[in-house]
Amino acid sequence: MIVVKTAREVQRMQDACTLSARALKLAGEMVEPGVSTYEIDAAVRKFIEGEGGVPSTLGYEGYPASTCISVNSVVVHGIPSKKIILRSGDIVSIDIMAGMHGYHGDNAYTYACGDISREAQRLLKVTEESLYEGIKAALAGNRVGDISSAVQRYVEARSYGVVREFTGHGVGANLHEEPSIPNFGTPGRGPRLIPGMTIAIEPMITAGGHRTRTLDDGWTAVTVDGSLAAHFEHTVCITPDGPRIMTLP
Repeated sequence: MIVVKTAREVQRMQDACTLSARALKLAGEMVEPGVSTYEIDAAVRKFIEGEGGVPSTLGYEGYPASTCISVNSVVVHGIPSKKIILRSGDIVSIDIMAGMHGYHGDNAYTYACGDISREAQRLLKVTEESLYEGIKAALAGNRVGDISSAVQRYVEARSYGVVREFTGHGVGANLHEEPSIPNFGTPGRGPRLIPGMTIAIEPMITAGGHRTRTLDDGWTAVTVDGSLAAHFEHTVCITPDGPRIMTLP
């Protein structure tokens, strides 16, 4: 069931989204050679809890950390670890979800660690731009497929792969709500977008093929061909006046 929020519910949710965005900004500022993903995760947890929020991923379906930090060929759900030390040239996708007032915010960004290759720079640029192509299509009266196809067209026209196994989603009192928001699809298909819907739009794009596999830890998803992957995400509210990005710090 798709949950349409009242104006009051959207305002309460906005606090969670702003907290998520602030936490993501903090995490991004820590991305530099020599830093472990565990250190970033610990700092984010301390910040969120210090602001009166909760790290939404911690314990979610057994997930063991407060952030998802995915390096290079890891697409999503990378588990922070003291053993994962960032190096110059890495690309680092950080996905953060914070809860406050009974609602959640969800956002992600892929950061450059030190000097990265031109290939990696272009992947990050195209993936971030595809997010905003999707957001532009998130208009009241449109359908989910309009968002999906906008992302897919933009990415595939530039010869990148669109991950199929993981999608965006509704977000609100629950971390994952209906509808699913794939990054591929057909215009005019899927649920209609209604004012008051709050959705996470999150392109996950690869420099090679779109296929992924999950490692033995049950969480970490990597590209099958070992190609680089990038991930950008905003929580967006559908309004009569157009999409409103809720995850701005």
